[in-house]
Amino acid sequence: MEGGGRRISASPRPCSGRRVVAKKRPRVGGVDGFVNSVKKLQRREISSKRDRAFTMSDAQERFRNIRLQEEYDTHDPKGHCSMVLPFLRKRSKIIEIVAARDIVFALAQSGVCAAFSRETNQRICFLNVSPDEVIRSLFYNKNNDSLITVSVYASDNFSSLKCRSTRIEYIRRGKPDAGFALFESESLKWPGFVEFDDVNGKVLTYSAQDSIYKVFDLKNYTMLYSISDKHVQEIKISPGIMLLIFTKASGHVPLKILSIEDGTVLKSFNHLLHRNKKVDFIEQFNEKLLVKQENENLQILDVRNFDLTEVSRTEFMTPSAFIFLYENQLFLTFRNRTVAVWNFRGELVTSFEDHLLWHPDCNTNNIYITSDQDLIISYCKADSDDPLSEGSGNILTSSFLFAI
Repeated sequence: MEGGGRRISASPRPCSGRRVVAKKRPRVGGVDGFVNSVKKLQRREISSKRDRAFTMSDAQERFRNIRLQEEYDTHDPKGHCSMVLPFLRKRSKIIEIVAARDIVFALAQSGVCAAFSRETNQRICFLNVSPDEVIRSLFYNKNNDSLITVSVYASDNFSSLKCRSTRIEYIRRGKPDAGFALFESESLKWPGFVEFDDVNGKVLTYSAQDSIYKVFDLKNYTMLYSISDKHVQEIKISPGIMLLIFTKASGHVPLKILSIEDGTVLKSFNHLLHRNKKVDFIEQFNEKLLVKQENENLQILDVRNFDLTEVSRTEFMTPSAFIFLYENQLFLTFRNRTVAVWNFRGELVTSFEDHLLWHPDCNTNNIYITSDQDLIISYCKADSDDPLSEGSGNILTSSFLFAI
């Protein structure tokens, strides 16, 4: 999992494994409000760590009065009239929520997606425009103010991913069928996938039947270039670049770094591996390459000068997911419901001892990082008398700020 990117894989069954690389109340004025403001400014000025102390205080203040404002229900007791698949009519849990301007989209595990108006708090429409459509994932394309739905269909035995782009304005008018199909030339059957990269403004598709990767522009969906090589095992996207991981050879893995804009090869090299050891992961973050093999140390390689840093396997154990924080030059790891923050010198910056995630297999739908990349908001396990809660913590200090 990487910041800004979301990958959805084709699957023979609906709603199975998904590879996804996901108001403040007005204050009452008066003397008390004035005194509180003065105290906050005073704390900022006299604190030994002014910026950080004030930021934490400000974060606590921002979320201090958070309250439930509205509830939306995607389930229609009468059933969406156009739905012919029985499981689409059943109530199921929400797996994705996307907010775009004044509209909130909620996707249920069953594959039903509904749009709600934040102005009227009423349901606008369902996004399932075909009777046998099962929506797998959503992506808000801020480049052209549209929503992309990724779906599978019963008529295709749920085997191929189909993408559709619909302008937010059309959805606001209750016309979800006014969109158009994307990437129709691509055969996105298992193990094919589509990945939306918000950071670079690109879309990566993989057609397994042809062993071809294609890169499209998110602004107008124009194809920029393709990569045809049956030896490519995986592609990782980072700001400005792509890492191509090739089939493991004897004692090494061939790697290439490409420009995300035009596919130009910027660097090609081999990374040495321990023989007969499974590769747990290879990740790219700007000029840093992270490599971990089974029961071996974490290796952090600077691809500019090939300086290598190792972190003991007892200190760094293979996580289930990553989130890269591009602004802070840090990365988050998720393992067994816990969250840890690392820098690229291999040092543990902080860990959230009081931040136990509710979902053991986290993904970007359960975690939210603020735009300043200083706060993490997640669905957590709480005390026994409050089994579910939403929690927020400061990423740099691991300070717990609030729970809902």
